[in-house]
Amino acid sequence: MRAAKSSDTVTTPEDLSEVSDLSSKLDELSSKLDELGELSSKLDELSELSSKLESLSIEATKVSLKLLVDVKGQRVLFAEAGKDFVDFLFNIMSLPVGTVVRLLNKKGMVGSLGSIYGSIERLSYVYMQSFQDKDILLKPKVLNSAPTNLTLLLPDIESSNDPKHKGFYRCSGYDCRSYIAEDPEATCLQCRSRQMSSQVILIKTEKKDLSSSSEAEGGFVKGVVKYMVMDDLTVEPMSAISSIALLNRFNIKDVGVLQEKTIKIGMDEAVRLLKASLQSNTVLTDVFFVKKANV
Repeated sequence: MRAAKSSDTVTTPEDLSEVSDLSSKLDELSSKLDELGELSSKLDELSELSSKLESLSIEATKVSLKLLVDVKGQRVLFAEAGKDFVDFLFNIMSLPVGTVVRLLNKKGMVGSLGSIYGSIERLSYVYMQSFQDKDILLKPKVLNSAPTNLTLLLPDIESSNDPKHKGFYRCSGYDCRSYIAEDPEATCLQCRSRQMSSQVILIKTEKKDLSSSSEAEGGFVKGVVKYMVMDDLTVEPMSAISSIALLNRFNIKDVGVLQEKTIKIGMDEAVRLLKASLQSNTVLTDVFFVKKANV
């Protein structure tokens, strides 16, 4: 038998060069993967920092409230509040009914207002007047002079004090002068053919002279004093005499049953306060005091 000839593989300079190129590319790819790992780590740090900033921002918008709790009677006697909380309570009175129903999510409403709101939502635009918009009823703008931070306590409230709502327009026809609109695309109700596209200038009524500190403070009440807010949301300026008189009225003989509790009010608490204010005369107790079950 003939012996088979062995053939040795010969490595050429071209093969060595190709291996060197592949090795270089692998090193480059490994370096990029390391960079991607570092970038991913930095993105995680950035996400964590963003979450912390968001948390701090939410915390900064919260309002402090100091409660005096009768532990034995399982009730809140009253709250010591600053200007910010009282402004929030007073601002509730300026909320349109449609805004209140929307904030309480219809099902949270007592009575039939939620049904009316739902009916408007479901009603086809075919049955609506062409010049009317559902949002006028479902998302009405709030007319008030309250500080802007108050609206942050209640979600999705649009104020007519926003700069984007400052434009006013009349009909483009010279003979139509009866109506003014905020929307330049609205149809004139007099001629019913032209748009309200001619902008007009609103001349504000001059306010009486106020000190710069009062104007800067804004809101409804002054911040120079603390306020006493009762369980039913009755508000009055706070004093030592009124506090003592209140304890006597509640027949508190042992101050040991009293406990101070400081809370922070954010968006969730604000909505719960709004809901309780429409349903109860013991709002602070219902919202902030967790009653213990009888054993």
